[in-house]
Amino acid sequence: MNVNLYGHNKQWLMIDCGVTFNVPLDREQDEKIGVMRHNMVTADLSFIANRRDSLCGIVLTHAHEDHLGAVLSQWEQLRCPIYTTAFTAEVLRRKAYRAEIPYELPIVVVKTGSVLDIGPFTIEWIPTTHSIPEANALLITTAVARVLHTGDWKIDASPVVGEGFNKELFKQLASRNITAMVCDSTNANRPGHSKSEKDCELGLGTVISKAKGRVVVTCFASNVARLITLAKIAQATNRYMCLLGPALENMVSIARSTGFWPAEFKITPRRHIGYLPKHEVLIVATGSQGEPRAGLYKLALNNHRDCDLEKDDTVIFSSIVIPGNEKPIKRLITLLEEREIHVVESANCEHIIHASGHPNEGDLAQLFNWVKPSCIVPVHGEPKHLLACSQVAKAQGINQQLVGLNGDLYSLAPRFSIKRGEISAPRIAL
Repeated sequence: MNVNLYGHNKQWLMIDCGVTFNVPLDREQDEKIGVMRHNMVTADLSFIANRRDSLCGIVLTHAHEDHLGAVLSQWEQLRCPIYTTAFTAEVLRRKAYRAEIPYELPIVVVKTGSVLDIGPFTIEWIPTTHSIPEANALLITTAVARVLHTGDWKIDASPVVGEGFNKELFKQLASRNITAMVCDSTNANRPGHSKSEKDCELGLGTVISKAKGRVVVTCFASNVARLITLAKIAQATNRYMCLLGPALENMVSIARSTGFWPAEFKITPRRHIGYLPKHEVLIVATGSQGEPRAGLYKLALNNHRDCDLEKDDTVIFSSIVIPGNEKPIKRLITLLEEREIHVVESANCEHIIHASGHPNEGDLAQLFNWVKPSCIVPVHGEPKHLLACSQVAKAQGINQQLVGLNGDLYSLAPRFSIKRGEISAPRIAL
């Protein structure tokens, strides 16, 4: 989950407000005594809620749940404007509609590339590439410092949706004296460069074209580019593509309404799929993390109302295993294999069938070299990832790194420092 507060001249700006899933409230203490995990957890925002008159607004970098999933539950105690781009705004509005929120959120829609003053902060939206449309980095300028907040990103020349990563925009920042870069560290300990989303088209196409019976692909519902790739493959392999899972149906609908879904790619109603020859079926299903109520789990148990899987059908995991979900995913795969259904996992497939949306070591090194910030603040990762990010920065000649923990106060101007444990930063269950 991500919640970042920037303070200047007695005013605050919040960047993102997300959730995390299936974790203890206090990871270290709770796991020692075996306390139950919670479905959704977010940050306790008491510190800023008690100062909400000083909160200028919330800026959302993109539409993933770990960046906006707590907005609805937390906004009423914050009551400030929300700034984001059109795709993310549509995701948030639909969440509010489904949750029957009795008030209208004050969402200000901005265009990528815009420059906007929010209190004492000047914000510039810089497009990046990630595993969802309209991901943005934020250039935050005040009278005393200029900070690049990367959000989630990777360097992808062919992201399928939207424009490729524009390195020239980031090279230009070197001349603007960036005080600090607050940087995504999720894959910082992985060598090399992230794979392009375009690479998945060849890998998935190869696997699907060889399959004899029905094909089921499970992936993250928010990955519009992956869904478009699968629709393209379905068309090329003469298969009808259908969606099993409300989250997938909602995301395709949002992509259509915001102009990201190509009109030539049609979706077959799920009620029709059971009547089609099995070699003409391509199902995209939720449940890549072994969720027991998701479409794929119902297929594995042979109790989905719209389709039955049979021996020699194929299930493809176009996803990674999120830490903590190993057991439910293994249980799901066992259910499938016991019925002699062929299972293909991204971790052991000879073809590229999944691409991460985060930067590897090589991507980080390139961005650091282009932007040349005075300081690196690694965020969004476990301590090992934060440390790895700082080491990459040091290798690129950035000698100032601030590596801390939740609740630490980072001073970026007039000098760099960290005040450890400045505020209490517990977690709360939703």
